[in-house]
Amino acid sequence: MLFVPVKDKATTSILIPGKNCWRKAHADHVSFLVDGADYFDAFAAAASKATKSILIVGWDFNSQTRLWCGDQKREWPARLGDFLNELIKRQRRLRIFILAWDFPMIYGTDREIAPLFGLPWHHRRRIHFRFDNHFPVGGSHHQKIVVIDDAIAFSGGLDLTCGRWDTSEHLANHPGRISDGKPYPPFHDLMIAVDGEAARALAEIARQRWRWATKKELKAHGVVSFSWPKEIKVDLENTGVAIARTIPGYEGRREVREVEDMYLDMIAAARRMIYIENQYFTSFRIGDALAARLQDDDCPEIVLVIRQASDGWLEGPTMGALRTRLLKRLRAADKNKRLRAYYPVAPDLGATCINVHSKMIAIDDEIVRIGSANLNNRSMGFDTECDLAIEAHGQPRMTKAIAAFRNRLLAEHLDTTADAVAQALAREGSLIKTIDALRGKPRTLQEFDHLDQWPDVVVSVAEICDPERPVLVEQLITQFAPAIDIRKSAPLLMKLAIAVLIFGGLFAIWRWTPLSEYVSAEAATDWAREFGGHPAAAWLVMGSYTIASFIMFPRPLLTLAAVIAFGAWLGFAYAFIGIQLAALATYGMGQAMSRDTVRRIAGTKLNRISKVLRDKGLLAVIALRVIPVAPFIVVNMVIGAARVKLWHYLAGSAIGLLPGTLAATVFADQFETWLRDSGKVNWIVVAAVAIVFIVAIVLVRRWFLKSQPDLAAAGSR
Repeated sequence: MLFVPVKDKATTSILIPGKNCWRKAHADHVSFLVDGADYFDAFAAAASKATKSILIVGWDFNSQTRLWCGDQKREWPARLGDFLNELIKRQRRLRIFILAWDFPMIYGTDREIAPLFGLPWHHRRRIHFRFDNHFPVGGSHHQKIVVIDDAIAFSGGLDLTCGRWDTSEHLANHPGRISDGKPYPPFHDLMIAVDGEAARALAEIARQRWRWATKKELKAHGVVSFSWPKEIKVDLENTGVAIARTIPGYEGRREVREVEDMYLDMIAAARRMIYIENQYFTSFRIGDALAARLQDDDCPEIVLVIRQASDGWLEGPTMGALRTRLLKRLRAADKNKRLRAYYPVAPDLGATCINVHSKMIAIDDEIVRIGSANLNNRSMGFDTECDLAIEAHGQPRMTKAIAAFRNRLLAEHLDTTADAVAQALAREGSLIKTIDALRGKPRTLQEFDHLDQWPDVVVSVAEICDPERPVLVEQLITQFAPAIDIRKSAPLLMKLAIAVLIFGGLFAIWRWTPLSEYVSAEAATDWAREFGGHPAAAWLVMGSYTIASFIMFPRPLLTLAAVIAFGAWLGFAYAFIGIQLAALATYGMGQAMSRDTVRRIAGTKLNRISKVLRDKGLLAVIALRVIPVAPFIVVNMVIGAARVKLWHYLAGSAIGLLPGTLAATVFADQFETWLRDSGKVNWIVVAAVAIVFIVAIVLVRRWFLKSQPDLAAAGSR
C-alpha cells in the first residue's frame, strides 16, 4: 500500500482568525529549528545583525547560558550575558528588553540569582531586564519569544537559559551539556523562526506583554532593512503563519483560548495521521477530542512521542498520574488500534532519559504547529502561551516541507535519515507500521507497554496541580474559609510575603557575599543551640510549621533548624508535633467550607474525591501522605472539605508523615555533625536511613494499590 498525501484541501482553511487563532501573518522565510544547538546558533546569527532592538520574553532567562560549546573560536562571546553586552558595545543605537516570569522562590535553586540584585550588564541604560509578576496565583508566563529589529522572530519551547543546549544526537555524555558545573540529561525541543509580517506580529505580542508588566510603551520600528541570516536554513518561503495564544482572564483582561481551539479543530480535521511531540499529556479536552476520533471508523493514526518519566518529587506523581489516566482512557477507546504512544531511548543513559520538551503537532502533510503550549490543562487557559502554525492548503511545496520536517523528527528518534523514513512511509502506507519497521536500534522509540498504577484519589487530587482556569485569591479564600474577612487577611499575607523576602535575602547575602567568612557554620549552630534554650523556643518552632504551610516553605528546612536547636530526639518530637498542628489547622479551614461552596466551585471533581476519601478515610489519608500529589495545605483543605473523620485524618497523617519526618531528622542530625566536623559523619547511618525510607515508601505504595483495588474504580472516568 502506497501512502498518498491529501490533495483536496486547497480551498478549505482550518486555521481561521477569530475562531482558532489570533491572526494570520505572512512570512518570507520560515525555519524549523530542532534542538538547542540549532536554536542558539540561529539566535546568535540573527542577534549579531541587530541594529534597533532585541525583545526577549520567556519563562526563564539566564545570562550565564552558553550559546555554544567546545574550543572552537568564534567572533562573539559564548556566554549569553557577555554576548548581549558585546552587541550593545558594537551597536550604539541598539536596545535590549528582557521580560522573564517572576518565578516563586521554590524555583530559586534552578534559577540565576544575579537578576535579583541586578544583571552584570556593562551598558545598563540600553539593556532593560524586568520580572513579570502580572499573572494569576499559581500561574506562569510560559511564552518563549525573541524578536530582533521587528524583522525576524523565534518562538517555541526553548528559553534562553541553562540546561537547554543539546545536539540532535542526544549523546548520553556530551561534554557541552553542563549547567552550573553539573551534567544534565539529553534535551529535545523545537523552535520556529519567521520574518516579515509574522515577525512583526510576534513583536506586537512581546510589546503588549512589556506594557502589561511595566505600564510602559515600547514603540515599534516599522520596516527595518534586515536580511535573513545565511546561517539559518530556510525550510519554507512565502507562506502564511497562524498565531494562537493562551491568555488567562486576569486583571480585567479577556480570557483567550486560541491554543486549545486550534488543537481541537486540527484533531477534528485530520484524515490520515496525527503526529504529536509534547512534554506533558494531561489535557482532558484534548483527551476528549482524541477519544472521539479513536471511536470513529475513519480515525486517523495517532502517534504520540512523550518523555519516559516526569521529573521531580511533585511533578512525577501529579503529571505522571494524570498522563497514565489519559493514556488508559484513550487505549480503551481505541477500537481500531490506531493509537501508539512512544518515548525515545538511547544507549548508556542509565537511570536518566531523553527529556522530550518539544511542543508540536503535524496533521497529515497539511498543518504543522510549533509553540510553547504543553498538552496539559494549564496551557489551555491558565498560563500565557504562543503557538505558530502553517497550513499547506494542498500546495505540493508546502506539503513536502511539512512531511520533511515530521520525517526529520522521526529520523532523529529512530537513528536513521529523513529519506529512509519517507521511503518506509511510502512503502508501508502507515505511520505506525513505518515506526515499527524502523525500530530496533539501540537508539529508538520504545512503546509505553507499562503504565504506573495510581489510586483514583491520588489522580483526582493531582488535578488540582493542573488547573484549566485561574482562581482568584478572593475565590480561594471564599472556597476554603468563607468566614475570613479579606480586608483583614491582606496585611497578614503581606507580612508573610515580606518575611519570605527577608529570609531569602539574608541567605543570599550570607551565601554570595564576604559575610560567610565572618559568620561561620560553627557560630550558626551555636546560636541555634542558644535559641533552643529559650523557654518559648519549642512553641515557636512548633507554630512555625503552620505558617510554613501557608507560604509553602519546605518543612525539611524547619526540621533541620529544630534538630540543630534541640538535638535529634527533641527536634524530632517538636517537628512531628508541629507538622500535626499545621495539618490540623489547615484541615479545620477545609472543614469550614460549606458544601454548597464546594459543589459550586469545584463541581463533580471534588465531590468524587470527597466520596472516595469518606469511604476510605484512614487508608486514603495515608496514601496522600505517602504519595505527595499537591502542596501540603491543598491536600489538607481538600480532606477537610471531604468531611473525613478527624481521627482518621490525624492517625493517617501520623502514619504517613512519620517516615519522612524521621528521615529528615536523621539527615539533619548528620548535617549538623558535618557542619562541626565533616570527618565524623556516619555515612552508613545516612545510607541505611535513605534505603529504608525508599523501600518503605515503595512497599507501602504497592501494598496500598494491591489492597485497595476498588479505590481506582470509585471515581468516574
